[in-house]
Amino acid sequence: MKKYILTLFTLGFLTQINAQTIELRPNPNDSRVITTGVPFMLIAPDARAAGMGDVGVATSVDAFSQQWNPSKYVFSEAKSGVGVSYTPYLSQLVNDISIGYLTYFNRLTENSAVSGSLKYFSLGEILLTQDENDPGVTVKPNEFTIDLAYTLRLADQFAMSVGMRYLRSDLRIDQVDPNAKAAGTFGVDITGFYQSEEEAYDSFNGRWRGGFAIQNLGPKFKYDDGGQDNFQPTNLRLGGGFDFIFDEYNSLGVTAEVSKLLVPTPPVRGTRFEFTDGNGDGVYTAPDPNNPMPDDDMLIDSEDNVIIEGSDTDVSFISGVFQSFGDAPGGFSEELQEFTWALGAEYKYQDSFAFRAGYFNEAEEKGARKFFALGAGFKYNVINVDLSYLFSASKVQSPLENTLRFSLTFNIGDGEYDEY
Repeated sequence: MKKYILTLFTLGFLTQINAQTIELRPNPNDSRVITTGVPFMLIAPDARAAGMGDVGVATSVDAFSQQWNPSKYVFSEAKSGVGVSYTPYLSQLVNDISIGYLTYFNRLTENSAVSGSLKYFSLGEILLTQDENDPGVTVKPNEFTIDLAYTLRLADQFAMSVGMRYLRSDLRIDQVDPNAKAAGTFGVDITGFYQSEEEAYDSFNGRWRGGFAIQNLGPKFKYDDGGQDNFQPTNLRLGGGFDFIFDEYNSLGVTAEVSKLLVPTPPVRGTRFEFTDGNGDGVYTAPDPNNPMPDDDMLIDSEDNVIIEGSDTDVSFISGVFQSFGDAPGGFSEELQEFTWALGAEYKYQDSFAFRAGYFNEAEEKGARKFFALGAGFKYNVINVDLSYLFSASKVQSPLENTLRFSLTFNIGDGEYDEY
């Protein structure tokens, strides 16, 4: 019988202990995609950010900054503003799943502002039936968040914000599971934003922007006493940009952003086998799936679902934040794959018309979200109208493929404040 040494590329990892051999076989179909509860919280609800490839942490201020970086509000020239947006979801399949977003901000003084928002995700109507004669029961699963933030300007060009969020997820259906109930928890956002004064260059003026945000930092939650704990989509965003101000009518803003989920990476799991080397030759004869185990090699123990590579994800949300920077089973190269990046640009004419474009990229092994986006904006008096459209560039079709998003902004007291 042919004998050979097991390798990583065949049957797993091999360790010999005296006359015993331990073999670990990875599960072949395990996913390395990080999953969380309430993922709708990461979906761009407003058309302006969506039209630039989902960038928003370091773009210039608008009414929808609450979703991305509330620290920007103290740089608003308007006293206050209201934003309303609507995003169809899975519009290629159904017409009653959508995300609605309502936000409000108010500058209290030159150096402070308050803001809040409501984000509502409706999964439409679902008819539950037991058989063809059952008229059924209609249910309407949904999720929503409510948040408030306070922003303080710490220097002429820099501000920070702290926000508190309550989230409720009512996706479990009590008609199916009587013990099911809506899940609820809270989260915290910590953000910062920098915007330089306008500077003169050779043929144009310019302004630098930078921002960071740690979002949805809060405890895990579950839907019932026996259910699993779900991480919130705790997220880190870092971004920077530059505004090319060509003259009083024309400007172009470019922005780059990276983000990473601060949630543990699923480990590589598999089955642990322990064999005894019956003839004592110190060599393990690999079992052939089509033939029985040789008499001189005997299986003495096995255990399913053991961790082969990586770390256990059964940790607190705080431990999960720190663990997320070094727990990828593939090492540093896989950690880099967990960062998404996006590029966006916005051309403005007389602050009354805007054209936008962007690109978003995520590694194939971590979700494969890749798309291009286009958008436009129009301003009439105190009202802004924004639209965006998404084109998927991945083999995995986006739920927002060919989706047109709408946003309305009402600026109150526009021009009441200067930027500095």
